[in-house]
Amino acid sequence: MTSRSLLRSSFALALMGLSGLSLATQDKLPPRQGGDLSGLHAFDLRAGCWTIHNHVLKERLANSHEWFDYDGSQHLWITMGGYGNVDDTELKKPEGTYYGVTVRTYDPKKGVWSIWWFDGRDPSGDLDPPVRGRFKDGVGTFYSDDTLRGKPIKVRFTWSDIAESAAHWEQAYSGDGGKTWETNWTAEFSKIDCPPK
Repeated sequence: MTSRSLLRSSFALALMGLSGLSLATQDKLPPRQGGDLSGLHAFDLRAGCWTIHNHVLKERLANSHEWFDYDGSQHLWITMGGYGNVDDTELKKPEGTYYGVTVRTYDPKKGVWSIWWFDGRDPSGDLDPPVRGRFKDGVGTFYSDDTLRGKPIKVRFTWSDIAESAAHWEQAYSGDGGKTWETNWTAEFSKIDCPPK
């Protein structure tokens, strides 16, 4: 079993445990002290349920200018006593609906968020490298190294305009080591009441 597969299995077990936590239980967890807490609460307003409008470039790093749009939904929970969060996402692409899970954790020693994406279309595939970064002046910027069509690329996530009722997210790729960036996916989030269980 590869290290990525082991990591994926560990996350899957952790998610199963988290799914049973209620917000009331999480509120009883003791707060941690010390470290860089400047970005700890950056995602707090995202807790709850959302609709998503996605605007996506058809082909990435291929000089494409053709975009398509689709909607989705998301439910986000605060975890680990505020030092993490998990969201469950439904994406209604034109060719079919798929699901994914995001796991985010905050390291107060570094003041850095790490973000992992689990794609439901390949649930046993290798885990992508996390994007890591921090918030400054209300904008969170996160980077990782990855590959596309066998070539190394850099990946950038940007979170901005996070408010009680809305948020904005973008994904961009760079094929030249970060000198230039191509935005290939934007998402507009709108808060809704969570449906009853």
